[in-house]
Amino acid sequence: MKLISIHNLSKIYHTKNEETKSLDDISFDIEKSEILTLIGPSGCGKSTLLNILTNLEKPSEGNIEKSEELIIGYMMQNDALLPWLTVKDNALLGLKLKGIATDENIDYTLNLIEKYGLKEFLNSYPDNLSGGMRQRVSLIRTLAIKPNILLLDEPFSKLDIDSRLSISDDVYEIIKELGITTILISHDIAEALSLSDRIIILSKRPAKIKGILDLENFNNELPSKRRKSPLFNNLYNLLWGEFDHV
Repeated sequence: MKLISIHNLSKIYHTKNEETKSLDDISFDIEKSEILTLIGPSGCGKSTLLNILTNLEKPSEGNIEKSEELIIGYMMQNDALLPWLTVKDNALLGLKLKGIATDENIDYTLNLIEKYGLKEFLNSYPDNLSGGMRQRVSLIRTLAIKPNILLLDEPFSKLDIDSRLSISDDVYEIIKELGITTILISHDIAEALSLSDRIIILSKRPAKIKGILDLENFNNELPSKRRKSPLFNNLYNLLWGEFDHV
């Protein structure tokens, strides 16, 4: 089922002396409950596309159709945890800011904290957490508002490799269990292959779609298991070749 359809989307930025085209005639669908990753060269317009989806920016051309009202959760590179708040209070912050900190929503968030291994750190502060744990708190805060679409803008880029591999499995399991449609932005080919149901390959700016890669052969395997597959290596080389020619 299509949750979002994007038709002929273009974005042009105007300054006093020139105009710069960021996106050029982008069209694709986003299926409900899939993890879709956008990859492409740095500065090609991936974040611009997310900003348009969240109405932070308006397209210059084209339109977006949505099958239902979207509740959007947006998780960025920086976990943005407030150092003077505990894990519990950081996780509940989004609910409080939106004015929806009902008993039901608070219980839902506390259950997420317990379910994903942070109960014993409920009253701890961010400085006492590992990088992976901080990202997990950030994700729980994002999920607390019960989004039906989750936007992840290179959320693991600041973690060391061991933390990145560990949190990838955690995040994948959480997203799949809750059935949340997810759009991931990444410049890391291995990360995209390990987490995604589909990958959209974007060219250098102005971004066009170079291709769409379906990863159904992985059969919902965890990222850590995918990385050990011969298919993973073959697809990595394929995508690396695409980057060589953008």
